[in-house]
Amino acid sequence: MTLTTAEDTRATTDLIAGAESSRALDALFVNAPLRDYALRPRTNDYTLPVLGMAYIATYGQQAGFNVGVLDAEAHGLGVDATARLVNNVRPRWVGMNLLAPTYEMSARIAAGLDPGIALMVGGHHARAMPARILDDPRMANLRALVVGEGESRVAALLADDRRRTELPGVMWRDRLLGTHVVGIARERAADWLSPDIDALPLVNREFLPQDPYLADDGRIEANIVGSRGCPYDCGFCGAAVSANPDIRIRPRSPERIVGELDHLHEAYGATAYRFVDDLFLGAKRVIIPQMEAFTRHRIGDRYVWDATGRINVFDRLDDDMLDTLKANGLREVALGIESGSDRVLAGMDKRITAGMTERVTARLLMRGIGVKGYFILGYPGEDQGDLDATVQHIHNLWGMADRYGAGRFRASVFEFRPYPGTPVWTALTDAGHAPDTLLAYSDVDLTDDGAHEGMRQRDEFNFSVGVQFGAVPLRRLRKTLAELTREQHERNRLGHTV
Repeated sequence: MTLTTAEDTRATTDLIAGAESSRALDALFVNAPLRDYALRPRTNDYTLPVLGMAYIATYGQQAGFNVGVLDAEAHGLGVDATARLVNNVRPRWVGMNLLAPTYEMSARIAAGLDPGIALMVGGHHARAMPARILDDPRMANLRALVVGEGESRVAALLADDRRRTELPGVMWRDRLLGTHVVGIARERAADWLSPDIDALPLVNREFLPQDPYLADDGRIEANIVGSRGCPYDCGFCGAAVSANPDIRIRPRSPERIVGELDHLHEAYGATAYRFVDDLFLGAKRVIIPQMEAFTRHRIGDRYVWDATGRINVFDRLDDDMLDTLKANGLREVALGIESGSDRVLAGMDKRITAGMTERVTARLLMRGIGVKGYFILGYPGEDQGDLDATVQHIHNLWGMADRYGAGRFRASVFEFRPYPGTPVWTALTDAGHAPDTLLAYSDVDLTDDGAHEGMRQRDEFNFSVGVQFGAVPLRRLRKTLAELTREQHERNRLGHTV
């Protein structure tokens, strides 16, 4: 999208969410686009809301600051248009969430900012490669790199940026000496790094104009966070516990979650919810009290909800608990299935087997609980036999859904791409792969592989670093990915899946 000067002015109110137009802007939190949409327009009509940014913005707002959110991805903005819009509204601070696939977009936007605008950054990429970011000349405006959960530290920076010296996990580059500096907390370091999530205010949905939204089934649906952190160490995942040693695993209290569900229903009419945590249904000790609260408040009589889950945890749940989940409104579970090859699964440290996945999926489908399975093609060490096993595994799971007829199964397939800070990143760099090569993310138009038109709704999935990590050539790998995605799209169209 290219904006004229007049459109720049209008965008202050039309594109920036949550800010008060009558006051100077203390901070604008910018979600960078996945690619430069000035070069190729976006084709996806839905993106996940930036809940993390909205949490930070809400906290800052309640501390008295005038803040806003600019979701350049949701609006399909190009890099230059995004930078120009930010410069037009001239906030004191710009905050950006850095992710490996979109780092180049973020850095280019940062390079286009007026020198008088201070920049703060956070996110997985900031945690994994702080020195590289601090030394990037495009980040000349960078005043604070915040490692970990940012609500309280961002608010402290907005109040007085000189406080960065006493904020743990905040880094910057000394302009005179050219050295990297990190803040040191005088006390309560853990409170800064892992705030009490039950003490955080409910997200102000003014920062999320696309959420709640009208879903295809006619329900008003909202995204929600029920916990933070993940106790597992899957080799490819940015949330792996080894990559986030300072993040404590904290579920929100069941009553607090129920309160937000009811608030969203009363304020927006929401009756469907999606828990977007790394792992909401990831531990029995969390599931039991949560379901007791849902039963007590008759959640299943009023709402439906989807959540992330863990296959080995579901495998240990008894039938009564699965029945309780269904009775309490569970509509679909998103599972990291990843592969149909037990050899590849072991290499990923998934702690599951293909047989376990089929067993769990069958038990869920029979109860009318849908399953969304995520799969990775091209993981390091994968050979043609492993890939064939994954394709067969997906077809087996589709067949289960057709056979049982109650629940529905859908497959979401990705090409492997490495993320810095993850266990597999360390393994790849130790094996001789250059970080610059592993960071060369680019978007891939899989429609070139003869995929169905449904592939054009996958802007957020089609990223690659163009390296063949397993034994299967990339061209064949992408052809398989396109074929599976086309078949899933057809199943969606014919009503096999939600």
